[in-house]
Amino acid sequence: MSQWLMDAVLVLAVVIVLGMYVSWRASRLDRLHVRVETARAALDAVLVRRAAVALELAASRLLDPATSLVLATAAHEARTADSERREFAESDLSRALRAVLEQPDFRGTLSSNHSHGDGVALLDELEEAAQKVSFARRFYNDAVAAIRITRRKLLSRVLPLAGRAPLPEFFEIDDVPPKT
Repeated sequence: MSQWLMDAVLVLAVVIVLGMYVSWRASRLDRLHVRVETARAALDAVLVRRAAVALELAASRLLDPATSLVLATAAHEARTADSERREFAESDLSRALRAVLEQPDFRGTLSSNHSHGDGVALLDELEEAAQKVSFARRFYNDAVAAIRITRRKLLSRVLPLAGRAPLPEFFEIDDVPPKT
């Protein structure tokens, strides 16, 4: 009888420890999914901000009409693209920004033509937005990688720890900021 009781206590302890471990893994996976959702919201916000600043620059009359049209079109496409075309549209905006802002002595010409410095301030804001896009995308993709690694583990595949949550996709764009 005493041996039976010891075996029952041991089995109960193992079941409790396993249950706690599975619960810990499930809550970790849930926290990772929340992190991805938060990172995606932050990424969307900085992408929208970058497009808004690019539209502001295009509408500012600081650029020639053709350059303004190219920049405005790319920014508009980035803001209105659906989820399937979003990565392509954002990459196009990055390339358009580099084409516009990496012209030889662009910043010097801009500051000499506009004494108030509005153009330089707008460029600084655009550079900051472009840097934030790069950081936000890296943070998001790191969070996606962490979820993918966790969901590939045996316990996550055997037990439905992720529930019905879809496997998040990486967000791959050309996010090299312009050199001004």
